[in-house]
Amino acid sequence: MDHGYRHIALRTFARISLIPAVAGLLSGSLAAPVSGQEMVDYQRAEMLLGAHTSRMIVGNEVDPNWLSDGNRFWYRITTHEGADFNLVDPVQEVRRRVFDNHRLAAAMSLAADTTFVGGKLPFTTFDFDGGDSLVRIRAAGRLFRCDLDTYDCSASEAPEELSREFVVSPDSTFQAFIHQHDLWIRSHPAGSDSVRLTEDGEEFYSYGISAPRPGQLRGGEPQVPQLRWSPDSRKILVYRVDERGVEHMPIYSSTPQRPQGYTYPYALPGDTVVPLPTLHVVGVEARGNLRLEVEPRPNQLSIGGSPLDSVWTRDSRFVHFGFLTRASKSNYVVRADASTGESRIVASDTSSTFVDWGLQGSPSWHITDDAQDVIWWSQRDGWSHLWRLDLDGEVKNQITRGAWVASTVLHVDQGGRQIYFLARGREEGRVPFYRHLYRVGFDGSGLQLLTPEDGDHDVVFSPSGRFFVDTHSRIEEKPTTRLRRADGTLVMELEEADISRLAQNGWTPPQVFSAKGRDGVTDIWGVMFLPSHLDESRKYPIISHIYPGPQRGSVESWTFKDGNQRGEPHALAELGFVVVQIDHMGSPHRSKAFHDIYYGNMGDNGLPDHMAVMKELAARHSFIDLDRVGIYGHSGGGFASTDAVLRYPDFFHVAVSTAGNHDNRSYNIYWAEKYQGLLERDTLRGTDSFENQVNSLMAENLRGKLLLIHGDMDDNVHPASTLQVANALIAANKDFDLLMVPDRAHGLDEPYVIRRRWDYFVRHLLGKEPPREYHFRLPSD
Repeated sequence: MDHGYRHIALRTFARISLIPAVAGLLSGSLAAPVSGQEMVDYQRAEMLLGAHTSRMIVGNEVDPNWLSDGNRFWYRITTHEGADFNLVDPVQEVRRRVFDNHRLAAAMSLAADTTFVGGKLPFTTFDFDGGDSLVRIRAAGRLFRCDLDTYDCSASEAPEELSREFVVSPDSTFQAFIHQHDLWIRSHPAGSDSVRLTEDGEEFYSYGISAPRPGQLRGGEPQVPQLRWSPDSRKILVYRVDERGVEHMPIYSSTPQRPQGYTYPYALPGDTVVPLPTLHVVGVEARGNLRLEVEPRPNQLSIGGSPLDSVWTRDSRFVHFGFLTRASKSNYVVRADASTGESRIVASDTSSTFVDWGLQGSPSWHITDDAQDVIWWSQRDGWSHLWRLDLDGEVKNQITRGAWVASTVLHVDQGGRQIYFLARGREEGRVPFYRHLYRVGFDGSGLQLLTPEDGDHDVVFSPSGRFFVDTHSRIEEKPTTRLRRADGTLVMELEEADISRLAQNGWTPPQVFSAKGRDGVTDIWGVMFLPSHLDESRKYPIISHIYPGPQRGSVESWTFKDGNQRGEPHALAELGFVVVQIDHMGSPHRSKAFHDIYYGNMGDNGLPDHMAVMKELAARHSFIDLDRVGIYGHSGGGFASTDAVLRYPDFFHVAVSTAGNHDNRSYNIYWAEKYQGLLERDTLRGTDSFENQVNSLMAENLRGKLLLIHGDMDDNVHPASTLQVANALIAANKDFDLLMVPDRAHGLDEPYVIRRRWDYFVRHLLGKEPPREYHFRLPSD
């Protein structure tokens, strides 16, 4: 393309937004005068961004750090003065401060010849060092050892910190790590006597790690090795994946004087050569290397299980692991002899659509120590439930049943033959996405609710299984954290969040609602965010913040969090919009049929439910204006929001789409094939089974306003996905807006992108000119 033609294309077919100077030249000279009210609206909305709201809340997060006895724990809790560290003894029912912040700060200052203040201690974690009165703290490049009886501290230069790339053996003798594609060990604490345990690792066929993505290379973050030590510390189960024949995806950074290119293996739907994962048992002393062979061929393989580490048996003789076949058609749990490699499948599921191995993103299975029972999570009866199998995969009994969802097993009491698990949707009259803790016998008897309060329960069990920490909240209700015994009885109240500052800054609780979906029968749940200055006599545009899943819904979390949700809908609403998040059909945590609703047709994206729900909300609330409808989303939400304005141009008028996977033939096989199916080509018609979800094929339908945003260093959803849509829109002679953000990866959760999204909706839905180049003043640490 010559320079003249390129200039015409940029000027005529698309308004291209460049960062930052050219953007001002393209838009600033024609800007209409901005009223003072728009500036006030932006300032008020900014205060509802997560960076601000998270600082307005204290006492909302309790993360227990369990001590070696399996019952006691300490936790850090934010206060208006900074943070406190509390030690809890559930057996004695005692909670106390670990230390006096100001006395400790003074002792550390004296030891290091510097100044620390008690209101802002320079650390968030510590270790007990041989007793409750001795602590070890890393801070400001020093290692402090402090006696809390006398508040005397010593300080020395901090030794090399144990990185995440090292995995310590159970007997604390060795560290395992990956170097130059092979598995190594060295003595612990860190020593120089490294020993190479494997000899045949090579590029794209490494032990313990996959080929790094460009973002990992540029960020310098070490990959966590995927390996598990045996309980006797004599063997290591290590993951290995063969990516040598997989085609590569190119990407390059344009900001250096000489742009730098990268390639990385990235399998696409329809590829015949895809990564092959395997497992090896490697001896520490004998130095053997045993590859575990399983059939059918794994496509994804996991060293993990819920709720306990039943990967290795306690006698170190057997290993357990799970895998999925291609397109997630089947899942399996395998028991293998660590000495011979002989293996057997002990549990499996298959589906004509797809199978999951847990609704929390990780496998959910457990094999008891006596090898008599396999606790297996399955959707085989149409709902997510727990089943009890033997080692031959035969069903002993179904443990849970009914029109509700068992999700995550947290603890198995093998002696008492009780299972503790989270479930959704069992309690009538409650939001079906709230998690509650239950226990049930191995035989399915005695099902009992242990967290009765209406709302979501985030539960963490003690290693002993005798106690659990329960944080209860709702999207619209602040968190309260309690310590309970395993039977659900209360030990003590731990914390209640203080959100008074949040309310003082204009935060108002969002509204949880239900409405009928596309079929006029099925209840669809969502959340509505309104301006704090809502005037019900006025009309407000409505904007849907969408994430189509199917692995999660638009409402990412049904908890309070920091008073905000992904995508900052509360802040956007403050500009003068009604903003909704809707968990449409096709999202998880309901029935299998609900989840499968648009399998093989990802172009559906749940949009028929969004339209049906917004129409019902507009009928209920006269202040909602369906003549001004917007939609936005990120990643899958970027795909869905562009799909919305192209597929339903009469309903959706304005869309802002970031990092969208607009054609899943160009996205990774693990997600795309799972929900769309294997790619099948029709050579006679020149089509394939993925065409029903390709946004670029609908470019001629664009009538509204569309802003496409993508980072040019996105190694998850390749920027080509957005550029292919742009190319089709140019070919169709459509006006649209494109913002390619240099040197950015997939996240794009940054002030400039947020501000450009706000500007776009204000300009095209409110018909107002936003403040020019509004600058966020976000707090920094």
